[in-house]
Amino acid sequence: MMYYDKLIFDLSTPERKGYSLPNYDIPEHKINPGLCREDDLLLPEVSELETLRHYTNVSFKNFGIEKGFYPLGSCTMKYNPKINQDISNLPAFHLHPYQPIKSVQGNLEIYYETQRILSELSGLDEFTLNPYAGAHGELVGLMIMKKYHHDRGDFKRTKVIVPDSAHGTNPASAAVAGFDIIEVKSNVDGTVHIEDLETVLSDEIAGIMLTNPNTVGIFEKDILEISRLVHEAGGLLYYDGANLNPILGVARPGDMGFDIMHINLHKTFSTPHGGGGPGSGPVGVKEFLRPYLPKPVVVKTVNGFDIEMDNDTTIGQISHFYGNFGVVIKAYTYLLTVGKEHFEYVGKLSVLNANYIKESLKDVYELPIESVCKHEFVFNGLRDKTQHVTTLDIAKRLLDYDVHPPTIYFPLVIKEALMIEPPETESKQTVDHFINVMRTVAEEARTNPELVKGAPYTTVVKRLDEAKAARQPIVKYRDLL
Repeated sequence: MMYYDKLIFDLSTPERKGYSLPNYDIPEHKINPGLCREDDLLLPEVSELETLRHYTNVSFKNFGIEKGFYPLGSCTMKYNPKINQDISNLPAFHLHPYQPIKSVQGNLEIYYETQRILSELSGLDEFTLNPYAGAHGELVGLMIMKKYHHDRGDFKRTKVIVPDSAHGTNPASAAVAGFDIIEVKSNVDGTVHIEDLETVLSDEIAGIMLTNPNTVGIFEKDILEISRLVHEAGGLLYYDGANLNPILGVARPGDMGFDIMHINLHKTFSTPHGGGGPGSGPVGVKEFLRPYLPKPVVVKTVNGFDIEMDNDTTIGQISHFYGNFGVVIKAYTYLLTVGKEHFEYVGKLSVLNANYIKESLKDVYELPIESVCKHEFVFNGLRDKTQHVTTLDIAKRLLDYDVHPPTIYFPLVIKEALMIEPPETESKQTVDHFINVMRTVAEEARTNPELVKGAPYTTVVKRLDEAKAARQPIVKYRDLL
């Protein structure tokens, strides 16, 4: 974004203005001198037309799901119909959070019905829509886990088990919640190593964090055994909902034995989460954990819908008011549009797309896990590594073909990981085009490796020193002068 800011400053001409403010009849008010700036604010001086053209051109340079294929593994960057956004923009939903309960009955009904639908899809008994994002939902779920153990006087349970193939937010969220992390080994396909799990189970374990299918797209076939072992040890099962998309309408985390889960509402049921928000990370629990859900809680009464604030066992309030209501509206629209009878196609079509790409490319890209995958799979770079073309080189070259690169170098258990997730919203034509581009890049790597190693060539920003960009970012225009 700093590059584009420099461009608009380059257009700047002294005394040029792009706004006009109406006359006002408000009396002059002097600001406390201590609150005033000492120097003039550095702003570009451009006309309205120049500003319009600038930001329109910037939008063309940005990549999003509306522009092209976005096979970002583990992130489900799928298209959702614009009706979701249209409905959320209706004036009827632009309400004030302090309005009387009687005046927001429709909004509360949407909250309540969304909670019930999520419960039916997930197999969990009750949901809160208050968390602002998936990682926030993880933290809330772990806070519930901790309070459950503490209320039973079980203060020894200070450890959470996390597989070595897990999403990075899992150990991070557990640490923020005050738990120690116990890593358990994975099998070659990323599934939990049962024997290793048994060695770490003890009366100090609060629970285990899993996603199913796992991070490399393989369904955890031993999930019922894992559930039995952890529960017999006194721990709880937490489901990371990042990979919920491929099992929608087919399998439910609650039926697998999970006690707590979060759902990335903003990517599974609403809008892709790229671009920085807003998000939503509802948390669901089994009945015995219902009292710990954060307040406020939307409930149905004989007189309509109400907000329950008085709860002595809750973990407390974790967000302002009731979470991101706009995302809930979009998700509710999506849920009703798809309908109960069609949700099974969401998972099945995403699984079909993933396996089709995997089988079409495994002759030129190394496939470390041969079995049938679910929504995503991982290549280990090119099969032919003689030219030393890396996964990073492949990702950069894909940009020249207007394809967003898949997730790279994750999970860490695969050295040259290239994680590909083609969601159910992509057509066979789009998937075939992606396959052709991937084969083209593989051929370029064989015949002209320096071309691939120097990519990208058609983007606004070329190959960066990524370590320096991460550690010494330029975050304001003045540094570029």
